[in-house]
Formats: sequence, C-alpha cells, structure tokens
Amino acid sequence: MFPLPKLPLPKLFTSQTQWLEKQQTTILSAAAIITVANIASSLSGLIRQRLLIGSFFHTEESRQAFEALLVAFQVPDMMFQLIVLGALSAAFIPVFSYLKKENEQQAFKMSAIVLNILLLIFIAFGVVIFIFAEPITAFRTGHQFSADQVLIAANLTRIMLVAQLFFAVSNMMSAILQSYQRFILPSIAPILYNVGIVLGVYLFAPYLGIYSAGVGVCIGALLHMAIQVPLTMKLGFKPSLSLNTRFPGVRDLFKLMPPRVLTIGITEIQNLGLGFFATSLPALSFVVIRLAITLITIPIRLFGVPISQASLPFLASEADEKGLGRFKELLLQSMHQISFFAMPASVLILILRVPIVRLVFGTHNFPWTTTITTGRAVAIISVSIAAQAMVQLLIRAFHSLKDTRTPLIITSINVSLYLLGSAAVIFLTNWEVEGIAVVTSATAFLELILFLVFFNRKIGGFLGRSFFFPQFKMVVASFLMAVSLYLPFKILDELVFNTSRTVELIGLTITTSTIGMLVYIYFAALFNIRELRLVTRMLSSLGRWQKTLARSGELLLEPGGEDDTL
Repeated sequence: MFPLPKLPLPKLFTSQTQWLEKQQTTILSAAAIITVANIASSLSGLIRQRLLIGSFFHTEESRQAFEALLVAFQVPDMMFQLIVLGALSAAFIPVFSYLKKENEQQAFKMSAIVLNILLLIFIAFGVVIFIFAEPITAFRTGHQFSADQVLIAANLTRIMLVAQLFFAVSNMMSAILQSYQRFILPSIAPILYNVGIVLGVYLFAPYLGIYSAGVGVCIGALLHMAIQVPLTMKLGFKPSLSLNTRFPGVRDLFKLMPPRVLTIGITEIQNLGLGFFATSLPALSFVVIRLAITLITIPIRLFGVPISQASLPFLASEADEKGLGRFKELLLQSMHQISFFAMPASVLILILRVPIVRLVFGTHNFPWTTTITTGRAVAIISVSIAAQAMVQLLIRAFHSLKDTRTPLIITSINVSLYLLGSAAVIFLTNWEVEGIAVVTSATAFLELILFLVFFNRKIGGFLGRSFFFPQFKMVVASFLMAVSLYLPFKILDELVFNTSRTVELIGLTITTSTIGMLVYIYFAALFNIRELRLVTRMLSSLGRWQKTLARSGELLLEPGGEDDTL
C-alpha cells in the first residue's frame, strides 16, 4: 500500500562492532556462535531465576505469587508460538531464501507484508485475551490454584501481552538474519531479554512486587527486538503498511502454516495440560516441574537448538533431489554432534541433580523438601535430554523439505499419549510430580522414535549403520561414564566436600564434572568416535578458531559466492 519513509539508522555498527555482522558459512561455525551465546543466555537466565526466587519465595503468600507468575507466562507464550512461530518456523527461511535468489527486494517486501499480517492477527487475539484473562486462567488451572493466584496470574498475563508484540517483530528480524547466515545478533538477543527481566525486578520490586517481573519481561522483549533491527534494516529490510496477500511468497508461506500452527497448537495443549495437572497437586508442584524443565532445557539449548538452528539454512539449500545425498550426510553429522554433547550432559545432570538444584535455585528461602523433589524430577527427565535435542533437529529437517504435515501427525500422537499418561499418574496413582516427570521422559523417547521412523520412510536409507553404530558407541561411552562417576561422586560428597557451604558445593560440582568428562573422553577415544576428533582439532587450534571452524566440511557458500562482510 504505502511504504514508510526511510528512517535514519543510528550508527550502531562501527569498525569495533563489525564482528556482529559477520556471516557464518558452515553449520559448525554458526552452531559454535549460537552455543557460546546460549551459554551466556543460560547463565543470565539462571541468574534471573535465582533473583526471582530470592525476591518472591520468602513466605507462603509470595511463593504462591511466584507460582502464579509461572502460570501467567503460558497464554502469552502460546499466542506467540501459534501466531508468530507458526509462520516463521514453518517455511519463512526456505521461502525467503528462494525469493532472495530471484529478487532480494521482493524477499524483503514479502517479509514486511507477513509481519504486518501477523501483528494484526496478534493484536486481535490479544484484545480478547486481555478482556477474558481471569476466566481463562481459572479454567486452565487445577483446584490447588487459589482465587488470589488466579487474579495475580491474569493481571500478569495482561502485562506480558505487550512483550509478545515486541517478540513478534524481533523474531521476524531473527529469521531474516539467519537467512543471511548472520547468527551472532539473534544469539545475543535472549541475553538482553534476561537482563531486562533482572532490571525490572531490581528496579521495581519494592514498589510493584511480583508485577515487577511482568514489567521486566516487557523491558527484556524490547531489548530483544532493538538489538536486531539495525542490522536487519542495513541488509535491506524496510517496514511497509502493505497487506497484499497476493504478493509473491506470501501465499506460499501461509499455505504451509496450517499444519505447523496445528502442530504448535497441539504442543501448547500439552503445556496447558502440564499447568492443569501440576496445579491439581499440592506443595507448589507446578513450580517444581517448571524449575526441573528449566534445568533440563539448558543442555538442549546448548547442544540441540544451536546445531538444529544453524543447520536449517544449510539443509534447506540441499533439500532437492540433486542434493538429497548431501542432505542426508549433513543431517547425520548434525545428529551425531548433538548426541556427542547431549549424552554426557544427561549423565552429569542425573548424578549431580541435587547439587545443581541447590546451586541454581537454592537461595536461603528455598525449602530443602522442594530441593529434593525438584532433584528427583530433574533426574527422571534428564535421561531424555539427547532424545529431546535430536527431535529439535528432525523437526527442522522436515521443515527444510517443506513437509509440515508429518510433524503434525507425530505431535498429535505424542501429545495425546502425554495427556492420557499425565491424567493417569495424577488421578490414579500417588506418584504426584514425579509421575509427570516419568510421562515427560517416556513421551520424549517415543517422539524421537516416531520422527526417525517417519523420516526414514520419507527419504529412505536413513536408519542404517551410519546412524545406529555411532549412536550406539556414544550410548555405551555415556553409560560407562555414569558407572565410573557414581562412586567418586559419593566419596567426594561425603568425605571431601562440606556441601553446606556454597564454595565447596561449587567445588564438588566442578570436580565431579571434570572427572566425568575425562572418563567420557577416554571411552570416546577408545571407541574411535569421530566427533571427538573434530572437537580435538578445534581445541588444538584455538588461536586459529575461525579457520578451524571453517574446515568442518559443511560449506554453504561456493567459491565466488557472497562475501563474508557487507
């Protein structure tokens, strides 16, 4: 319709910050950057979580308010997942990349139109949620969730709807940057999100109480968006008021949306189900399961998401009949890389569950009984870390093939079983929150198996020796690591370290982790696991890290292609 006038951009990108614009040309280099940023993001997230617990866990009333905060996140996040990620995660990068090859300006125009449509849809649903936040909250929570908690959660939901608007713009920027293989800024943005929450709580908690966290979410979302806008506009994106659904690429993208939106919707039903079942239990069970999932998500974010996220543009470029062999090769390499890191992480979290919970959440006002219960939930879910991480990659593999229906079928089966299993353990057994953890772990393995079987049927020849044998070696190495680590951990815990002191608790965790990783590396070398050689080459060439990452063999750009810098 009417393009907006060109806006002068701040001189953010100077010679000292050109590294922020650098293009990553391999899966491994992109994944390495995302991993480093995710480590920083996870650390800032843990600081955020510890600050929240330290600020809102002093009394039973404040603990209930904290639980209401966790419940309040669900509906705004569900809206974002359905409306924004339903479009961007389904087909945006493949469609945008295809249009970019033909006409770069058309690709940016398409992205502006899609963003406008998504924002309008989001605002329409947001108004409804804002008006009916309280009855919606009451409907989706169990009988252990009090009326006061319902009111707090509803008000926080209203506040955090604003943040999701910022996230809608921000994630469009992220998708564009990733299409250009610029992964640095999208990886830094989540760190700023956590910083915003910390600032909100630190500055406003004395005046707003638990609502300061909601204000912090809005501040963090604004920072998440602001850091990505300048480079995206420098690449060529221009805002527009157009809603032309007939523009090239717009219809193609929205045609691919329904299966993905349904897939995300079904997943969100699982999340809402978790909220209902956990708030049907006493003793802040929803807090326990959410904190456990937060810990388990960290290694998935460090190993599963970075490699999966970095792989999507590369896999999309090979997703045709001519490149199918290369597609399989890249996918197998990525899956083995995920397993190599995720499996030992699973073992370490399983054995160190209680020290980790105490370090991360164990403020002076965090009850010991809650620590033990959270540790048990962490232990149960930790065995499925590698499975959950690999599913992240397989979902993107289907998307790169422009197949959004198969993930929908698998997710429907998996969520149905999750809801049935959770209902059974909550209402027919006395397993309580540990029962939810068992169902979570079991359905994660089932989801991986289904994805592997369906993917093998789609492309053929995927589930062969080249997949199973490396995975088997890593499973055996991880099992031997667990066996070798258990006794030293017990000895160090009981005879060497006084774990009532934070410094010695950190010492126990670091010492045990070091022993465990050395044992894993020994067995990985003994079994000749290929991924160990790759990591060894990287570590031996830290001074030449850029060249080392570039020699991974997963080259996206051919010689004479786009230059690394603008």
